[in-house]
Amino acid sequence: MNNPHQIILLAHGSSDRRWCETFEKLAEPTLQSIENSAIAYMELAEPSLETIVAQAKAQGTEQFTVVPLFLAAGRHLRKDVPAMIEKIEKQHGVTMRLAEPIGQNPHLGDAIRDVVQEELAKSVH
Repeated sequence: MNNPHQIILLAHGSSDRRWCETFEKLAEPTLQSIENSAIAYMELAEPSLETIVAQAKAQGTEQFTVVPLFLAAGRHLRKDVPAMIEKIEKQHGVTMRLAEPIGQNPHLGDAIRDVVQEELAKSVH
């Protein structure tokens, strides 16, 4: 089946499986509700960004949006990830757009507030 567009949630990655499981759990609502979405890791874990793109390209996908599960844009998002994307685009003949890190979206601030309110409610006797 030809899937014209894929969303990739990009996490940093870790050799610690428990770290990866935390991000996989965070990604679950998106993966279950957004067709053609996947999670990938920048380094130290699989699937890598390149692995996800290669698999999707084999199924006919040529456009990708990468949504970084990062709180802010540090060196990785300013240099490393754009370089990876450029290399993958050339290697696989695809188009990739790098979105702003999730931490720059005001909805995340609202979610943090909600978590804090839940914690406050637990501490009131």
